[in-house]
Order: sequence, then structure tokens, then C-alpha cells
Amino acid sequence: MRVVSLVPSLTEAVARSAPGALVGATDWCTHPSGLDVVRVGGTKNPETDRILSLAPDLVIANEEENRAPDLAALRAAGAEVLVTEIRDVPQAFRELARVLDACGVTARPRWLDEAERTWSSLPEPGTRRTAVVPIWRRPWMVLGRDTFAGDVLARLGVDHVHATHPDRYPRVPLEELRASAPDVVVLPDEPYRFTADDGPEAFPGLPCALVSGRHLTWYGPSLAEAPRVLGEALRAARP
Repeated sequence: MRVVSLVPSLTEAVARSAPGALVGATDWCTHPSGLDVVRVGGTKNPETDRILSLAPDLVIANEEENRAPDLAALRAAGAEVLVTEIRDVPQAFRELARVLDACGVTARPRWLDEAERTWSSLPEPGTRRTAVVPIWRRPWMVLGRDTFAGDVLARLGVDHVHATHPDRYPRVPLEELRASAPDVVVLPDEPYRFTADDGPEAFPGLPCALVSGRHLTWYGPSLAEAPRVLGEALRAARP
């Protein structure tokens, strides 16, 4: 089996579960560390010719991270493309199982069982907090409706204020974000790399939680530790 992954979190899942199957991955596929495969460009601008030159049996993609024209071009050239759709935590587990099955993994990996147990055994949050969750600035963009990251936060007791917005990743003026007066501003380090010096200063007087984007937005082995890692960051939020 020869697999090319165009989704960083799925790259990690396949690399952990089907050693040797991956022959190509995007430039953004950073886990596991030391992954030694051919790089095929970005998630939004993959080099289709390079992908095809690897003669993959399967190309793994995601309906949100990858562009339909690129996937259509791969299919037109004869490549088999598996497209995932992941909008919440339960769907992540179903799609991960589907991907690994397509990659020829016959035994369910231990990390997947551990991750599913971790999420299914989460206690009901004692309190709930509201949040604004920027994912970009210049312009400011935030989590909107029907997102995996939004569901992750909701299961940890954090309800983001744009969860019912018509768009999944709306552009919202900074003044409006401030005026919503959330209990906490959640600032992940991807896709935009918010840091202590780049992000919190835009929300004076509001507690800001700097969180791992991998644990907030990736669906793969990181799911097992995501509740703990994110919970610690949320509790450490400071104005």
C-alpha cells in the first residue's frame, strides 16, 4: 500500500498505525517528528504532478482542508482519493477508522482506543464559559458554526459565541469581538500562530488562553491527550 496524505492530522494517524505505508505528505505535516517522506506542497496548493509520480494506491484528503479542484484533478488522472468530513468528535473517530481501514490496517490501533475512551469518559463540565475563538487576524476570523474545534471546546465546557453564525469561519470586526464580552478568548497557535506577544493585546481586560492548535483542531493520536492539554491551557487563562 502506497499512501499520500494531504491532511496533517491524518498523516500522523497513518504514520503511527501503518508504518511504511506513507510515501508522500504535505509541507505542513509535522508529526510524527522525523517523518521521512516526499513532500508534495501545501494543503491548499498540492503539487499534483509530484503526487501522481509517487504512484499512490490512495490519496487521503479532507473536504475542509483541501480544494475540490485539486482532488478532481487527481481523480481525473486515475488516483483513488478518499475524502473525509469531520465536524465533531464522534465523527472524527468514525472517519479515522475508515481511513485506517482503507490503508490496510487490520488491527485497531491502541492510540485510537485510548483516545475514544478519553473522550467518552469525560465528566460533565461543572461550569460553562463563553469564548471567542480567533483563527486568523488581518482580517480577524473566528470559529463559526459546525466545526470540529467548536465541538472539542463545547465538550470541555466552553461555548464559543459564534456557534450559530451562518458561516463556519466568519470574518468579524475586532470591535465586535471585544463587545461580545466573552469569559475567555481562546487563541490557538495554528492556523494563525497566536503568541503571548501577538493576540492577547487586542483584547485588553479579557482573559486569554493560548492553546495548542494541534490539540484543538487535529483529529489523530493527539486526541488522547487533548482534553488534558487544552484544559490546562484554559485554566491558565490570564487577562
